[in-house]
Amino acid sequence: MPYTRTEAAREFARWSENYDRSILQRLLFGPSHRAIIGRLRGRLPGRPWTLLDVGCGTGVFASRVKDAFPEVEVWGVDLAPEMIRMGRERWMSLPGEFRPVQGDSERLPFATGSFDVVTCSNSFHHYPHQERAVAEIRRVLRPGGRLILIDGYRDSWWGWLIYDVCVAGVEGEVHHASARRFRELFRAAGLVETAQEVHGGPAPFLLTEGSAPPDEPTRPASREDATLVGVGAGVDRYGESR
Repeated sequence: MPYTRTEAAREFARWSENYDRSILQRLLFGPSHRAIIGRLRGRLPGRPWTLLDVGCGTGVFASRVKDAFPEVEVWGVDLAPEMIRMGRERWMSLPGEFRPVQGDSERLPFATGSFDVVTCSNSFHHYPHQERAVAEIRRVLRPGGRLILIDGYRDSWWGWLIYDVCVAGVEGEVHHASARRFRELFRAAGLVETAQEVHGGPAPFLLTEGSAPPDEPTRPASREDATLVGVGAGVDRYGESR
């Protein structure tokens, strides 16, 4: 049976209770976050900048971004309102502004050309229509903006065993894309200057980075994406139902 958005939302809701205490925070999420922050250093615009974290969870990565770059305006989007609610104390304690939104990676509730950087770490394999998610991320990037995406590296025998056998056995029909597939997805979405890094360890991961063309004019926003919203459908800034 194909993996669906409903299944993904159900899994994220279940994980929200112990997400911050998961051993994956140490084995995979922490190293992934440090890799993204390392890529951002020296690649930022010489002005105030904005970042959207797709699949933001409880905001652990957002807090690390704010520690590293206090001047950044951070937005987050997550499919599961339970994740956002579990991170409420963290959201409120962050310096400056952090805005979590409940929403779908395939239909991001943000205006075209809104962000300098979009990040996505370790949730992409849960997205049923990965090409749509990358296209949507491309849409919300400003000209010259960057997408940095991390997911499990399954091209080695060890990665295949972990992700295609063990993880898929527990989580269902999730899909960890190959390095080649990520390049194809980025190219199809119109991203350029794609670069990739493989990070080893007990939970190896692949970082793929691409840019929106710097000289491409942003298309006019449609009625659906004309406004950069601060809330998701039926959920307020901290994930509480309205």
